[in-house]
Amino acid sequence: MPADARPARDVRSAAIPLGRNRNPLRGKQPPRPPRDRPWRRIADRARKAWDRPLTAYYVILGSSALITVLGLVMVYSASMIQALQLNLPASYFFGKQFVAAVLGSILLLVAMRMPVKLHRAFAYPMLAGSVFLMVLVQVPGIGHAVNGNQNWIYLGGPFQLQPSEFGKLALVLWGADLLARKQDKRLLTQWKHMLVPLVPVTFILLGLIMLGGDMGTAIILAAILFGLLWLAGAPTRLFAGVLSVALVLGFILIRTSPNRMSRLACIGATDPGPGDQCWQAVHGIYALASGGFFGSGLGASVEKWGQLPEPHTDFIFAITGEELGLAGTLSVLALFAALGYAGIRVAGRTEDPFVRYAAGGVTTWITAQAVVNIGAVLGLLPIAGVPLPLFSYGGSALLPTMFAVGLLIAFAREEPGARAALAMRSSAFGKKRAAVRWNTMRRRAKARPSGER
Repeated sequence: MPADARPARDVRSAAIPLGRNRNPLRGKQPPRPPRDRPWRRIADRARKAWDRPLTAYYVILGSSALITVLGLVMVYSASMIQALQLNLPASYFFGKQFVAAVLGSILLLVAMRMPVKLHRAFAYPMLAGSVFLMVLVQVPGIGHAVNGNQNWIYLGGPFQLQPSEFGKLALVLWGADLLARKQDKRLLTQWKHMLVPLVPVTFILLGLIMLGGDMGTAIILAAILFGLLWLAGAPTRLFAGVLSVALVLGFILIRTSPNRMSRLACIGATDPGPGDQCWQAVHGIYALASGGFFGSGLGASVEKWGQLPEPHTDFIFAITGEELGLAGTLSVLALFAALGYAGIRVAGRTEDPFVRYAAGGVTTWITAQAVVNIGAVLGLLPIAGVPLPLFSYGGSALLPTMFAVGLLIAFAREEPGARAALAMRSSAFGKKRAAVRWNTMRRRAKARPSGER
């Protein structure tokens, strides 16, 4: 073959030397980006979802609604046997709780729609009315005792009122308004303005409650006071001083009462003890232990057949653990944790001092009461006799708590981002309704016979 007829050799291939490194770009390629792990993507999505303007609004509304609905179910299940033992219909306690839930829902909607100025205007009348009712409780013939505590007023028929429950809401609103006004005047830098008149008025409420022997409600009021002082930025010395005084008074009240001393001795008890003084605490543990992971089934509790006292009020969490198991109790804890965290977010993102103090006070109230109740059922705290918020039976406790949840929802709606998002959604919804109405009118106009030829 002639030399000029041979195929031309590829210059590029000839330039590449034979050997291991045939690729001239090997070793010089840019590094690959790190792979995005699934858990990181999930965490980023959760963080972005939580940072949305309406997240706190939906979390508060959804968690409180779920707690209330699940509480109605458990009240019906836990109270059936006790109602039948009292020769009442099986749904007696459920019916009363359902009526209270309906009234509480109305109060929640009212609190949602009320402006902040109106909430502040109601603070002083609500405090004065609560004090007046608590004084009436101590008047013979008006106040009535239940389980050794005189803190009830009968309204006629099966209805009764516990004014101390409304005192919690009154203290939150009045304390928030007081601290907000003093902050506007820059008076909270002085310890006397931070303590007076907040601490003396709270001690008056505590004294009226303790006259009736209700130590549990007094603990919740003290928690609200400390929450307000913490939000107001009380110095460590001042905070520690008020806390020391409260602890000393609490120790004296517990030490001088054999009933409270017996409750304190039942912490962590596994045996009813002499005279069955720890009967309720031990059988609460029995109910939780027999539930397992998924429970014995709704309505299949054994402890509610007369073994566990107050199964639908103070110890409803134990019946929940027995019937719904660990999955049910963890769900309840998760709902309360979500509600508390959303309340903290509302208090932390606002620029209005009243909203910050009120939202922080409501969050402290609900979370502290849930911790005290659940801790008593688990045997970690003494039995204080406080209901589980939004969950236990009791209209006097449910009504002010649902109004307080309405406060949180109203404050969540007042955030600038949430207000803008709601305005955009309402305008988009209005345009959609107008378009649907226009299309409907056009269809009707085409279908209408004219009668002309």
